[in-house]
Amino acid sequence: MSEGKDMSFFGHIGELRGHLIRSIIAIVIASFAVGYNINWIMDHVFFGPTRNDFPTFKIVNHFSRMLLGSDSIELPKEFPVRVQRLYQQFNVMIAVSIFGGLVIAFPFIVWELWRFIGPALHPNERKNSIFIINSVWILFVMGVMCGYFLILPFAVNFGVIFKISDIIIPLYDLSDYTALFLQVVIGMGVVFLFPILIYFLTIVGILNPKFMKKYRRHAVVLIMVVAAIITPADVLSMIMAALPLLILYEVSIIMCHYTFKKLQKREAGLQV
Repeated sequence: MSEGKDMSFFGHIGELRGHLIRSIIAIVIASFAVGYNINWIMDHVFFGPTRNDFPTFKIVNHFSRMLLGSDSIELPKEFPVRVQRLYQQFNVMIAVSIFGGLVIAFPFIVWELWRFIGPALHPNERKNSIFIINSVWILFVMGVMCGYFLILPFAVNFGVIFKISDIIIPLYDLSDYTALFLQVVIGMGVVFLFPILIYFLTIVGILNPKFMKKYRRHAVVLIMVVAAIITPADVLSMIMAALPLLILYEVSIIMCHYTFKKLQKREAGLQV
């Protein structure tokens, strides 16, 4: 939107199109950068959680040696990955490149969104919107990091060590691992935006802190369901995913309480 101008509906659409085009260009450029370095990214980032020298495993084993005297997590030295289709590696490269480009360009995308809606806001609303816009990309990146460093390693560990027979020789499918990777990492990135959703629902009057406190137990059940959807079947990964979501819910209650009181003061000032 252009500040100080009354634009028609199609003018707004044209302005929005410009922001969307720039956002798409940013994703494409970032995706090409990821694709150009795909070999290094696959070896060191994508398959990082399958190796014993992954930071999460090193930290867990460090404390395990202090408390138990031995490592509690030890993955096999090899993680054999197979491909069954001719273009499977190419498809995975495209998926990883687009995902990596989206994560890298996400702050720019959010900034473009703020540039579109910012001029239409009042000065006070604009100050608050800067905080919200920054919170969006920060929470998303935090969710991605939480999924990558906290949940994915334990999900991989469970899938590797679980055996029903020593006769079975493990050969892991590339597409299955890719699906697990994206499911956990993207899922946590999206779910971490929950406080932003609560903020807007409070603004429009749908939620209030009393409601959120009253139905806290129901929210815990829902959080466990969401954690089960994001993670594989093992209980440990589900618990690891549910813990940050429970903390986010408590943070959302605080945010809802603060926003609700602020709205009440504003309404009281208008009535006077």
